[in-house]
Amino acid sequence: MAILLAFSGGLDTSFCVPYLKEQTGEEIVTATVNTGGLDGEAATALAARSKALGAAAHHTVEAEQMYFDDVLVYLIMGNVTREGYPLCVGPERVIQARELVSLARKVNASAIAHGSTGAGNDQVRFDVALRVLAPDLKIITPIRELGLDRPAAQAFLNERGLPFPDRDTTYSVNTGLWGTTIGGRETTTPEGIVPDAAYRTTVSPADAPDEPERISISFNKGRPVAFNNGELPGVQLIQLLDACAAKHGVGRGIHTGDTIMGIKGRVAFEAPAATVLLEAHTALEKTVLSKWQRHHKKSLGDAYGRLIHEAEFLDPVVRDIEAFLESSQQKVTGVVTMELFKGRARAIACSSPHSMFRPDLARYGETNALWDGRDAQGFARIASVAPLLSSTPPDA
Repeated sequence: MAILLAFSGGLDTSFCVPYLKEQTGEEIVTATVNTGGLDGEAATALAARSKALGAAAHHTVEAEQMYFDDVLVYLIMGNVTREGYPLCVGPERVIQARELVSLARKVNASAIAHGSTGAGNDQVRFDVALRVLAPDLKIITPIRELGLDRPAAQAFLNERGLPFPDRDTTYSVNTGLWGTTIGGRETTTPEGIVPDAAYRTTVSPADAPDEPERISISFNKGRPVAFNNGELPGVQLIQLLDACAAKHGVGRGIHTGDTIMGIKGRVAFEAPAATVLLEAHTALEKTVLSKWQRHHKKSLGDAYGRLIHEAEFLDPVVRDIEAFLESSQQKVTGVVTMELFKGRARAIACSSPHSMFRPDLARYGETNALWDGRDAQGFARIASVAPLLSSTPPDA
């Protein structure tokens, strides 16, 4: 039987191919699940590296559309961020794990291996998803089990004359459809300042064009369906919007937060399309949803993001929240005009057939047909009752 290895082509997974082959005597089959950031040339290079390292076969699984349909639409519907960070790459892992399990069945694998260390979030995301989806398959994690550092992995490959990626290792960069994360020396403490050179796709806001650019994003029931009036599939829309917003320096940021395992973590990120889409979608919801819809959506969107971040995508409550989000989006249809300028994405106009603005009945700050001044005066008097009754009475 074979061992299926999740293969990124980096040093850790390059080490895993010959190591597992030597230690187990099994065929090693590698697989790369593309959830964004992998073009044809890169896919070909990964397949060649896998073969050179001794793998019996390599598979590239295209999963961008699945990622959009099964995860990203709900991140958009829920306006999901973690304190401004749009969950750039973490949500990919369950999709990748799901596709690895499907492929493992096809190649008759007895185990699935991945190159996670014992430090980060991804080890938990992969392990939880694999245990839920395929409890019969063994999980093998050589880097974590050996406590291996990078020099030792390089030495292992050098001794065998095997290739390993000759790339700048100053920063650990993960790129997907929803954004890029960047980790390095400066992100290991809260004092570090990440230099402009570390960012891969966005220009510095200071170097962005001196004139703003206006674009339009169209939504149908909460899903983005058009960019500048041109209808596009979701994946292609994100890709085009990414390129457009990146040249204005939109989507850069630094996130400091809590890891799944309880320590603090810090990462730089670039998410131009995600930043624009979430801002546009929020603006549209302000126009078409009621006060209480938005209130409860906020709490459930936050819960959804927390569950996804912490490897709980497969918990049934996540499907329940998705059902709520779907229901809440029935009137979230319209066009939002965005202005991109020097690192900012602002919603400056919005139109919808379901707008709750009714200038024929009422205009904020002016007279209207729904009530008159006496009604407003009475409303204000009643609204003051509870605070008045609960206030501390004056001294006698």
